[in-house]
Amino acid sequence: MPRLNTIDPANASGKAKEIFDGPLKGKHLNIFKGMANSPAGLQAYLGMSGALAGGSLSAAEREIVALVTAQQNDCDYCLAAHTHIGKGAGLSEAQTLEARRGDMGDPKYGALATFTKALLDKNGHADEGDLSAFKAAGYDDGDVVEVIASVALNVFTNYFNHVNGTDVDLPTPPALETAGAR
Repeated sequence: MPRLNTIDPANASGKAKEIFDGPLKGKHLNIFKGMANSPAGLQAYLGMSGALAGGSLSAAEREIVALVTAQQNDCDYCLAAHTHIGKGAGLSEAQTLEARRGDMGDPKYGALATFTKALLDKNGHADEGDLSAFKAAGYDDGDVVEVIASVALNVFTNYFNHVNGTDVDLPTPPALETAGAR
């Protein structure tokens, strides 16, 4: 049960109404209904998400970052959301599970998942080996920046959902076996 007010898009006013009637038209998910308590916070999420969508990482790669981050931060809402979105971005269900484990069969995706996990495990203090392995898989300096930005965006949504207790309104993702899951 959410701990913050839930803003009903039908009754929203001011900037929240503009956002629900504009960029979130038809996307009235519980996360957005909670974030709408602060239109500035919701707009920050939308702005950063939109900016990253225009970057060099593909939608599937951004979803891998989101899945690794959600698993690491134990965010049920984001695991459900990014499993669903990831499949729409071309990831198979098996790949969504691989991303959550941080160990993917595809070498390039694997390097991305490993680098993301290293950033999270080391609080951003990736070492030369982490960076070299990521770049050896075909990524460049711009991709490094985008992964860091994507991690920051996903930590924001993970933490928001933890504080809010956002009710999951998306399909439950497949269970990840507990042995070696994190």
